[in-house]
Amino acid sequence: MSDTYNPPTDPLVILHEDHEVILVDKPSGLLSVPGKGEHLSDCLISRVQAAFPTALLVHRLDRDTSGVMIFALTPHAQRHLSLQFEKRQMKKTYVGRVWGQVAEKEGTVDLPLIVDWPNRPKQMVDHENGKPAVTDWRVVKRSETETRLRLMPKTGRSHQLRVHMQAIGHPILGDPFYADGPARGYPRLMLHSETLQFRHPDGGRGMRVTAKCLF
Repeated sequence: MSDTYNPPTDPLVILHEDHEVILVDKPSGLLSVPGKGEHLSDCLISRVQAAFPTALLVHRLDRDTSGVMIFALTPHAQRHLSLQFEKRQMKKTYVGRVWGQVAEKEGTVDLPLIVDWPNRPKQMVDHENGKPAVTDWRVVKRSETETRLRLMPKTGRSHQLRVHMQAIGHPILGDPFYADGPARGYPRLMLHSETLQFRHPDGGRGMRVTAKCLF
């Protein structure tokens, strides 16, 4: 992460709004929650709360990841949604552009992760002490130098998709932490939270909300 934080100033993009939840399209480069220090105070939740004062945090996306994020508008909704994340009932699909040609059509990465303390916030694979982390992936298309994937995390570890893709030799393009050389030289992290499937806190009906991928 660079020292300068210049979050985008785009207006809030609301994907769905009702009496219990609001889903927005987070831009790349904007923190989900405030960082340490006044210069890192601008973040998605503060922008959401400016428009919806009762908004409560349920989950996060990395600063450089874009796409669907859900906020609760009542304590009941926050409990309901948090439980769905905890029980892995939330279905999340990401789009990622990764370095190199991924040979197989689909697969699963099952590698436990732990924080890399001397280099935090980086994470790393640790088979002894890491927490379980599982990602399903599927190839969408390939070019000579890169592959577009659909990524379906089964767990919600910090930096999970980024570390898992690096671990199989295909780092996500533009990743300042886990990509090297030409794979790093992109204007942003090529990772986007495309869809979120969940049960609505009021009545439990299934919902699916999508944010269009711009890359």
